[in-house]
Amino acid sequence: MENLGDAYSRRRFEGRDPRRVFAGATLGGLGALAVVLGLLVVTTPVGGWLGASDLRAAEKLAGTLGGLGIPAMFLGVVAVLPSSRRENVGVVVGAALCLVGVGLFQVAYPERWTTGAETLAFETSMAYFLGTCLAFWFVFTAMASFRTRNNPQGMVRLELTRQGTKRTVTVSREEYQRYAEAIRSDGGETERIIRELESRAELGESERGDD
Repeated sequence: MENLGDAYSRRRFEGRDPRRVFAGATLGGLGALAVVLGLLVVTTPVGGWLGASDLRAAEKLAGTLGGLGIPAMFLGVVAVLPSSRRENVGVVVGAALCLVGVGLFQVAYPERWTTGAETLAFETSMAYFLGTCLAFWFVFTAMASFRTRNNPQGMVRLELTRQGTKRTVTVSREEYQRYAEAIRSDGGETERIIRELESRAELGESERGDD
């Protein structure tokens, strides 16, 4: 039987692949860094250091960095949070639309931005706006569902696995803290806690069966 200490250590990721969590955090951090760097390009001499010596080149570089950084942050957030496939697909589609907007910006700015016979400012802005709204909506739903799962009227859900069978038991935050403290201290209480949680899980299953 799996010990509760292993289950507790994995609970931090709630069934998610730790590599995905770390990759998402890294991607989100890089996205935030790109946005900050984009602001610095147009407000400090950083643009010149990156080869954008004139104002138009600096603005184009800043727009590109910011345009790539925002969807990267959205992707990072949804990768870190426990999200559904629908939310993952929604954020990916939104990020893809943002990339279309960035690509159009590369073609349009500055010659075909707002002047000339065939301007692309509107198409670029709409593609990026729609992509941002779509990605933000699914990130928002992922965050909302995450908070609901982790705070159902002050309760915490624990998942127990034994011989390939998974059981879920709901405990109060005070009970969860007591269990976690017992696991960390390893004072010989682990087996008793495991039996207690298993009995509660079996009782909950029997009650649902009666209903």
